[in-house]
Amino acid sequence: MSFPWANHYKPSHPFMVYLDEKLPLPRFVYNAIGAGYPVPRNLNYMWNFGVLAGFCLLLQIVTGVVLAMHYAANSGIAFDSVEHIMRDVNYGWLLRYAHANGASAFFAVVYIHIFRGFFYGSYKPPREMIWLLGVAIFLLMMATAFMGYVLPWGQMSYWGAQVITGLFSAIPIVGNGLHTWLLGGFAPVDATLNRFYALHFLLPFVILGMIILHIWSLHIPGSSNPTGVEVKSESDTVPFHPYYTAKDGFGLGCFLVVYCLMMFYAPNALGHPDNYIPANPMQTPAHIVPEWYFWPFYAILRAFTQDFFMIPAKLMGVLAMFSSILVWFFLPWLDRSPVRSGHYRPLHRKFFWVLVADVVLLGWCGGSPAEEPYVMISQLAAVYYFVHFLIVLPIVSSIEKPEPLPFSITESVLGKDDQAALAGAPASA
Repeated sequence: MSFPWANHYKPSHPFMVYLDEKLPLPRFVYNAIGAGYPVPRNLNYMWNFGVLAGFCLLLQIVTGVVLAMHYAANSGIAFDSVEHIMRDVNYGWLLRYAHANGASAFFAVVYIHIFRGFFYGSYKPPREMIWLLGVAIFLLMMATAFMGYVLPWGQMSYWGAQVITGLFSAIPIVGNGLHTWLLGGFAPVDATLNRFYALHFLLPFVILGMIILHIWSLHIPGSSNPTGVEVKSESDTVPFHPYYTAKDGFGLGCFLVVYCLMMFYAPNALGHPDNYIPANPMQTPAHIVPEWYFWPFYAILRAFTQDFFMIPAKLMGVLAMFSSILVWFFLPWLDRSPVRSGHYRPLHRKFFWVLVADVVLLGWCGGSPAEEPYVMISQLAAVYYFVHFLIVLPIVSSIEKPEPLPFSITESVLGKDDQAALAGAPASA
């Protein structure tokens, strides 16, 4: 996005002048996250979570690289190497707890970021490419997190790998071969651990590259805002720095307080105790469950318990689980309302909170045993999940009557300005 009133980078120090001529990195940073990037003046704290997600990724990369120096990807000693990190490596306990809780923090931040997009219509044109890249990033996050969960080689790690990779065997014709290829054998073995370790190390850097594309695509149309009204004049914007660097800094401080409380006082609260038992292929855990951030999708997977017209229940569950995320790719075209923000869409706003409650309910069922009444509740919640995106959202966007939008972003902040409204109105014939 280019504004005629945007500040332009003008280095004053001789070294910065030289560096800008040879490698315009300072100019790039200034225009990307500095005073050279105007943003809407009405952004609220829900817009902090993009920066927090970037911080979580960097935290995961730094702690993960150090942990990789001490981890052994061998099924015979992988569990012991994790215990070695916890007990013998200087501050190894801190690194491991920071990494494990950092994954939960990363997903929590990203989920809020996604649902903010649902509410404010951040997926609507001209920002659909930003949204599509974001969904791709989320899929890469899920793959990375799953592979990382396998590495400690505890009971839940081993059987999680067995169950999740076993889902691919449901694919007709190529399923069994694909399952064997993923594992490197007929059950989780050394080959499984080695390839998961390599991919878990590699994928965060792929995610980093995707985030760069995500931010690049964001700078073309510019940031969305709570009103959904596009920028019309210089008064609608403020420089990103210092206004939003300060705001993001405050949000980061609040995040770190919560994160540190979890890491230092309840580091294992979100983990499963069975994963502190070495992997045993001869003993199946009583209740196999993934990490909490997979629970809604796990509930959808388990919602299918009977075959349907020659289609195995396992295959339908796999298709539904993946479709529950893939449907997000089509949101820019499913929601046809000309108004973006849920603040001005009363019907959309009500159904949004129903969706939030539905996803929370799916999460509760996904973390519960695969028995009644959890299975029946997850079936009903899964049905509504797809009905919301494929039926409710298109119908609501067609029939609802939006509330009046402010004339400009400035009006939404400072109140109505009749002279500005008259100046912006088309001349009468």
